[in-house]
Amino acid sequence: MTRVAAVVAILGLGATCQAFAPQPACSSVKAGRRLSVSKRVPSWLQQRQPAAARRVSVLKSSVVNDEAVGEAAAELRDDLRNIAIVAHVDHGKTTLVDAMLRQSAVFRDNEKMEERVMDSNDQERERGITILAKNCAIRYQGVKFNLVDTPGHADFGGEVERILNMVDGVLLVVDSVEGPKPQTRFVLKKALELGLQAVVVVNKIDRPSARPDYVVDKTFDLFCELQANDAQSDFQVVYTSAIQGIAGDEADALKDNMQPLFEAILNMPRPVVRPNAPLQMLTANIDYDDFKGKLGIGRVHSGSIKRGQMVGVTRPGEAVKTSRISELFVFDNLGRMAVEEASAGDIVMVAGIDEIGIGDTVVDPANPIPMVPIAVEEPTVRMTFGVNKSPLAGREGKFLTSRMIRDRLMKELDRNVALRVEETDSADVYEVSGRGQLHLTVLIENMRREGFELLVGPPTVITRKDNGKLMEPFEKVEVQVPDEYVGSVVDLLSRRKGEMINMAPATEGETGFTNVEYVVPTRGMIGLRNQMLTVTRGTAVMDTIFESYREFAGHIEARDRGSLIAHEDGPVTPNGVLGAQDRGSLFCSPKDDVYSGMIVGIHQRPGDLVVNVCKVKALNNIRSANKSIVEGIVPPVEIGLDQAVEYINDDELVEVTPSKVRMLKNPDMGKRGGSKGLSTKR
Repeated sequence: MTRVAAVVAILGLGATCQAFAPQPACSSVKAGRRLSVSKRVPSWLQQRQPAAARRVSVLKSSVVNDEAVGEAAAELRDDLRNIAIVAHVDHGKTTLVDAMLRQSAVFRDNEKMEERVMDSNDQERERGITILAKNCAIRYQGVKFNLVDTPGHADFGGEVERILNMVDGVLLVVDSVEGPKPQTRFVLKKALELGLQAVVVVNKIDRPSARPDYVVDKTFDLFCELQANDAQSDFQVVYTSAIQGIAGDEADALKDNMQPLFEAILNMPRPVVRPNAPLQMLTANIDYDDFKGKLGIGRVHSGSIKRGQMVGVTRPGEAVKTSRISELFVFDNLGRMAVEEASAGDIVMVAGIDEIGIGDTVVDPANPIPMVPIAVEEPTVRMTFGVNKSPLAGREGKFLTSRMIRDRLMKELDRNVALRVEETDSADVYEVSGRGQLHLTVLIENMRREGFELLVGPPTVITRKDNGKLMEPFEKVEVQVPDEYVGSVVDLLSRRKGEMINMAPATEGETGFTNVEYVVPTRGMIGLRNQMLTVTRGTAVMDTIFESYREFAGHIEARDRGSLIAHEDGPVTPNGVLGAQDRGSLFCSPKDDVYSGMIVGIHQRPGDLVVNVCKVKALNNIRSANKSIVEGIVPPVEIGLDQAVEYINDDELVEVTPSKVRMLKNPDMGKRGGSKGLSTKR
């Protein structure tokens, strides 16, 4: 009898859930799960199988090495757990790590701990999201927990995909009110495909509207839909309030610490290792050190690795390049600790291999056995990055040339596995592809802060041909919105070729908010977020994730208003602003430098309008040149990089410098010369 059949028999449901496909049999199991989910212990904790019967192959990429090192005996490491923390954005992953660090004696009693300590990147703190996956390690009852905090935003799914290759299990964090969201499905699907076990962490249980039973039921439904096997669906549930640092095995019986979560991690699958097999370390991440150079981060799958050891670096079908390990580190609390040797199962950081890259296997040169490189999903959106050729180019940046831009993009490829860079017909322009608009704008913002100047084009989708039909990417969109704005949201998404798939109250039994689900072409998603906030007065919460490639949906109107274009070069004058602001909303203010062709505002009507914001009022015997005109000037609309990229049309560009973000008409496309073909933004 399977574990699920046993659960069904105990609950008296008289049916068996088969293969965990989304069939009625699976929902029959779910009907009784609410009674048992928080009070039972998963069967895989009660009776642990032998290593050979369990998941000996830790990774999907282990297909190569399982055959090659199969003669080596597999063992379990009791002193180690490798765990990734995955969730939808804003469900509390990083805050959960904070609570675990705080209660594991990482910080002194008199030491002040910052919030979201793992989000050390400037943009992560400003945007309030995790962008880069990061490692830390804590100890509990003599066992080392290697924890990996992963991004929750769909655009950074590539970070999640490569990190899952290092771990043996995941903590799936789910909001106690919202339940599973689009990115929850994505990260869980990847974890299940790799055969990983999950502990479901229902977080924010202290919220007044928390509904833990509903959330657990929906999470179990998600496991069924993703065709999880018996062991994976027999998951343990822990209820937490990360911000308060409390947890419990039952929603109404929380302890005043995180011990139940630590115990759940302690009972997760132990690493399966082959210490006597040849060395294999699959590189999952790259870091840089000013003194030690490039650092490769990965898990030692078999054998051991030592400081000063000669190793090889290779991929399937490629020659082995030898190097010497100059430094070897393991993760310790929030930092790293130098060690002389690390054995199979641990996550390490190696220095001294200049040519190491993500997906490379560090091997024994005498017996090189490469592993299958990490595979991630393909990009769906692309933009052009080019040399800044505006009249104001070179005033603010340090890195200006095509060569400098190319070198920076090539460096980004070393660590950003979901990124693609291609050359174009122009030597000054590169085509950069990513998983979404945010993925690319984060890169642009990083380059801007490093001192680069560049011109970037509008986001365009990557299309495909399938049996002669043009296919384009579609995204699943979930919008939670007050009831009074549902009509506006439906109208907005419908005009962008969206197809409604569901509409329901946001919370069962309550009124006031509605969840609207659509499938929308990725083209229609570009520039949608700002419009969504406008029509809902800032009250909508929107989540998106890639759904599939479908047949091209046809033309989508970009925007219903044109731009105000500067007529000449020079500083903006108060008189020029007074004359132009009646025509629309301006982006500039007096004394700002502008140039001919620069976009200085939004026209209040369709079509572009050329305005003279540099106009000087003629002097006469009663006017003074020094007299200031301030009355009647409307403050300009502040526009950042994200808003500029969303705003521009296919015949417009964004000028990015360390201190300014400007928009301009593309001089190579002529007057309103944007093509209406398939390469356009909309």
